Amino acid sequence: MSDVTDASFQTAVLDRSHQVPVVVDLWAEWCGPCKQLGPILEKVIAETNGAVELAKVDVDANRAVAQAFNVQSIPAVFAMKDGQIVDQFLGAQGEGQVREFVQRLAGAAEPTEVERLLSLGDEASLTAALELEPANDAVIIAMAALLISSDRGEEATALLARIPETPEVRHLLALARTDTAEIGDVEATLAELLLTVKTDDDARQRFVDLLEVMGPGDPRVGEWRRRLSTALF
Repeated sequence: MSDVTDASFQTAVLDRSHQVPVVVDLWAEWCGPCKQLGPILEKVIAETNGAVELAKVDVDANRAVAQAFNVQSIPAVFAMKDGQIVDQFLGAQGEGQVREFVQRLAGAAEPTEVERLLSLGDEASLTAALELEPANDAVIIAMAALLISSDRGEEATALLARIPETPEVRHLLALARTDTAEIGDVEATLAELLLTVKTDDDARQRFVDLLEVMGPGDPRVGEWRRRLSTALF
């Protein structure tokens, strides 16, 4: 989201709309419906993760922009793409209507180069995507999964260290540390590890990793977690 002025409109809206669709919100401090609509626009557009951008224009302070859109009443919202108005609405709208408006605009957006490379999914494409955006969570996760499938767990672990831990990241880290042979007869491996988990840190980590690999949807996980707690305490 950005606050746009008469001076910055060309760059922030018209020029920018050639790269990504821009929603222009024309509002004023005295306008009650504007204050209702503003947070909805901000929330819905934030959900697009950059596929659509929001530009807010205070019409009292920026008369040239208001005149350019020939605004008669506010709030007035315009969707811009390639320097042209492609959609619009007047007055306060509910979240559902705003979401439909934004989704139509997001659907018209061209994928970014990183999104295109991510969709290809091969190692060369993901490497190129990482060079463009080294901290992109989705690209890192996709590359880590590919490395793990190629038995390159250490590389995957180092890569995953760049991003915050999430359930998906924990699952991949567990996969990276786990021998595929242990997964083949997982319950036999868990039973063997259970004998030493209390005194052997490595065995305990392997046990926890196997449960993570099995995932919360596996009905056996709850029972093995209970056995682990009993063994430890």
